[in-house]
Amino acid sequence: MKPQRRNTLAYAIHASLLVGLTLPLMAVAQDTQDQAKTLDTVTVTGTRIKQTNAVTAQPVFVLNREKLEQTGVQTVGEILQQLTASGQALNAKFNSSGNFGYPADGGGIGAGSAQVDLRHLGSKRVLVLVDGIRWVNESSASGVSGSADVNTIPLAIVERIEVLEDGASSIYGSDAIAGVVNVITRRNFEGTEIHSYYGEYSKGGETTEASLTIGGGGERFNAVFAASYYEQKGISSGDWEQSAYPTPGTGVRGGSSGTPQGRAIFCDPSRPAGSVGFCDPATDFWYDVTLDDGTTSPVWNPADPDAGTYHGFTGADRFNFAPFNLLLTPSKRKALFTSVNYDISDNVRLHAKALYNNRTSVNQAAPEPIFVGPFAGTGGIADTISIHEDNPYNPYGITLDANSNFGFVTKRPIEVGPRRFEQDVDTIYFNVGLDGLWNVGNGYNWDVNLVHSENKAEQRFTNGYNVAKMKLALGDPAVCAQVPGCVPLDLFGGQGRPMTQEMIDYIRTTQIDSSKQTLDLISANITGDLFAIGDRYAGFAAGLEHRNYKGEFNPDPLRQSGESQDSFAAAVSEDYDVSEVYVEGNFPLLDTLDVSAAIRYSDYSTFGDATTGKIGFRWQPIEDLVLRGTYSEGFRAPNLGELYGLTQFGATLVDPCGSTGNPGPASPDLAAGCLAQGAGPNFEQANTQITTFTGGNPNLEPEESDSYTFGVVYAPSWAEGRAWSDRLDFELSYYNHEIDGAIQARDLQALLLTCLREGGVGTVNCAGFTRQAGGNLNPPENFLDNLGTIETDGLDIKVNWIGPEWGWGRLNASLQATTVFGYEAIDIDGNKSQREVGIEVSDSAIPDWQTNLQVGWTLGDWNVNWTSRYISAVDEACSNVPVGEAPGCMGGVEFNTLGSTTVHDLQLGWRNAFALEGLKLSAGVNNVFGKDPPVCLTCSLNGYDAGTYDLPGSFWYISADYRF
Repeated sequence: MKPQRRNTLAYAIHASLLVGLTLPLMAVAQDTQDQAKTLDTVTVTGTRIKQTNAVTAQPVFVLNREKLEQTGVQTVGEILQQLTASGQALNAKFNSSGNFGYPADGGGIGAGSAQVDLRHLGSKRVLVLVDGIRWVNESSASGVSGSADVNTIPLAIVERIEVLEDGASSIYGSDAIAGVVNVITRRNFEGTEIHSYYGEYSKGGETTEASLTIGGGGERFNAVFAASYYEQKGISSGDWEQSAYPTPGTGVRGGSSGTPQGRAIFCDPSRPAGSVGFCDPATDFWYDVTLDDGTTSPVWNPADPDAGTYHGFTGADRFNFAPFNLLLTPSKRKALFTSVNYDISDNVRLHAKALYNNRTSVNQAAPEPIFVGPFAGTGGIADTISIHEDNPYNPYGITLDANSNFGFVTKRPIEVGPRRFEQDVDTIYFNVGLDGLWNVGNGYNWDVNLVHSENKAEQRFTNGYNVAKMKLALGDPAVCAQVPGCVPLDLFGGQGRPMTQEMIDYIRTTQIDSSKQTLDLISANITGDLFAIGDRYAGFAAGLEHRNYKGEFNPDPLRQSGESQDSFAAAVSEDYDVSEVYVEGNFPLLDTLDVSAAIRYSDYSTFGDATTGKIGFRWQPIEDLVLRGTYSEGFRAPNLGELYGLTQFGATLVDPCGSTGNPGPASPDLAAGCLAQGAGPNFEQANTQITTFTGGNPNLEPEESDSYTFGVVYAPSWAEGRAWSDRLDFELSYYNHEIDGAIQARDLQALLLTCLREGGVGTVNCAGFTRQAGGNLNPPENFLDNLGTIETDGLDIKVNWIGPEWGWGRLNASLQATTVFGYEAIDIDGNKSQREVGIEVSDSAIPDWQTNLQVGWTLGDWNVNWTSRYISAVDEACSNVPVGEAPGCMGGVEFNTLGSTTVHDLQLGWRNAFALEGLKLSAGVNNVFGKDPPVCLTCSLNGYDAGTYDLPGSFWYISADYRF
């Protein structure tokens, strides 16, 4: 009968969910027909209604513990970032501290954390749940973030991960625009499991993991306890040739003008070309010089700089900072977790969970460069510094006056040592509540939860400088002598005459930043059957939730006063709360058709209220086929960082009027605009990192979204029980997301290009750009607003096959592929973002295709798994490349292509190894053939896109699990 067949399909799909296959359709049980009539109801992420149909209206991707282990990695973040639906997100490959400042969203840089992005819409638009409960956002020690650090959830406690590939604000509230990640923890665990793991990249980065899990109980009680330790060592960027010896034209080869030999841009008022006593950058002769290599005693000849120990500064003098950075940032994590369930009665259960996770991690950057003078472009104290003529190390014999004849003096003192950023992060989670069954009618399941969670971080920054002390040390020596500890500072000796320890000790300072986020919530939910429609029941779920968010960011006092050479940042201490109510229903209108609907009302203390709805359908016209679709409204409330943060961001902005190493406009259509702004035909921007003042906006409104999906699930009966196939399943899912009022700062690169094409002055797009007398850009302001409209759509393709039992074993294969049809972001001024499908920009890419293929073989206790991960080619705009003579961008070429990449992973497993029941051994290699990521000319730091591609080189590992 058809009803029985639908139950059969549902059981098969539910069974596949439990074994964690990609499609919720692959059956593993041979006795499905017999069990179909005795199905238990289940809850699948994306709906709170318990039901027998695991193929719901919305697409859900599930990885169980076995599939998690087959990835060969030991962190939730790495696993989620390998999904084909995943976009660029922060991970341990981003050595971000000290290089990017603080992004405009007020969330900081999250150094050492791992986030998850779905559909390339950003980690802030993905909701992270643990057992259906909202997880706390990270604090990052550099802001108040709107994203969760998924590595605060130890892999040792995870039973499975469910990923809803659809918007779900009406079910779960804010943030669930691009999708939901629901981590299900281990609960019904019996016995003891000891796990150990060791792995290493071909370039280092040893990884060690160990965990102990104990579970058990009695008739009315069960508990699980887990303790885990994870350590990943770092890899220096200098261990990869691309960073250590970069080829000309790569982003890292563009280098920095902050060099160990120093650089000085100034004019001598005694030798004016067209004025008296004041240097006009437009008409007078300005020196732009650096010391010759090997100089120990600088000799300056103002009439002929090349006759002394100086020469004119060129792109060849720029400093390659990459070898001081890290390809992989080191990290240690220690975690304790416990889950307890006690049956108070036959229908009421007490549940409690607690977690403590500590992470210590390190970022490292090249020794901090010193920039003083107006051309430094910091917008702070450094721009106002003058160097007195009586400074005993000043070789030029004149005062370099910030108000007249001074551009900048810069030096990168290698002798101080690299910048180090050490993070110490604690995550605490506690959940206590009741759940049970209300025996009325067919019964109603209910639960009540009280949750407290917090993420608290501290970051210690060493080998930075106090700019106010530098101003004293470079000023009048007589004034400096009256200040305890002050000694004149030498920025002129290059590597041949390093700064003395006394100088270093006076200006060097340690800075400590801290932040904390707290989430408290109380929720109540109920689900069950409403009434019968034919031989089936209409189901419903309803609930209430109240949440309180608190966020604190306490930057070091030097940052708040502007005395830090690193970045300015303002303190934040704010909170808000939200109360919500939702109701959801599922109605079997026909024998083969279900319709679902949900609505949620939210009341925020910050902006007011919002209401979102969702409708969906599930139609099974024939036994083997399910058609499904959804339409959902979504919203994302502005988080605390977006509302109240105020920071600086060191954006890598390429000046088209004369980029680093490439004087003059990038194209003829920009020349008039550049000239109008005061940047002549031979102008060259002094520094690649142009500081931007960024921050929050307390008047922000929520983002609003419209999303819809349509999918086909096909499990052909003609492929069951065949000589070549035990089961074959297909799934196609189309998605479309459109976001209005997207919270963002303007795309400065796109805005600057538009401004210059419009003539450079006098237009709305030019309002934020001003230049100094020499043509260098002043720090622009770029605050958040509801500026954007973002639209993206694409298709997920999934295929699974299980072969029959042959004498030589059983084969299985699965394919997941995502193709992105379009991605377009347009701001309120009509400027289109450079970010689109097939384009690499701002250290991230949206490939046309991402594909994962897994092939497995099992024979008895042995199994072998092979995975191939494919990323299609992307292009980067040559106009964004900071060096003119870049391979791939020569001869007027508009784009440089980053070729397609395929990485292969191999794993061998042996259960009950050496005849010891419960012992499982595994060994594997990820990136078997050591495929390097494609070289990216525009990417920061290490010359490749760390959010899209694997680390260079192979990673091998071994693991042992013993359960008894």
